[in-house]
Amino acid sequence: MSDYDSVLIYDGECPYCSVAARALEAIDDIGAISWYDDAAQQFLEAQFGETPFAMVLVDRTEKAVYGGRAAAEELTDRAGMPGLVGSLVRDNYESIAKVVGLASGRGRDPDDVHERYELTEAGAAAFDALAANSQDRDIRAEA
Repeated sequence: MSDYDSVLIYDGECPYCSVAARALEAIDDIGAISWYDDAAQQFLEAQFGETPFAMVLVDRTEKAVYGGRAAAEELTDRAGMPGLVGSLVRDNYESIAKVVGLASGRGRDPDDVHERYELTEAGAAAFDALAANSQDRDIRAEA
């Protein structure tokens, strides 16, 4: 079993997203995993019935899944950033993601997944593999 009760799924090929994920250094109990990782794909399919292209924060303890803007805002809250920063991140998430996608040549926009969702039974069953792979591939360990 992993040390992480929360895992951030992010676009591992997006320079901005990778830098944003490095902000997790301020939060010890959240692992990070690339959206492209097989365990992330399996979790997303289990949780949503598809693999939405979005930043997703999964919290096993709260039995919650935060997508897109909600994930960005939740991360800023957990990092202890002022509420204004969280509001700016939430309100500008899509614009930033689109610009970065164009600049990086990614060629796709994030999907419209921006809410707080209940962790489904299928998602909960896929969480251990997600957390185990995030621990092995924690981008904070590369710094």
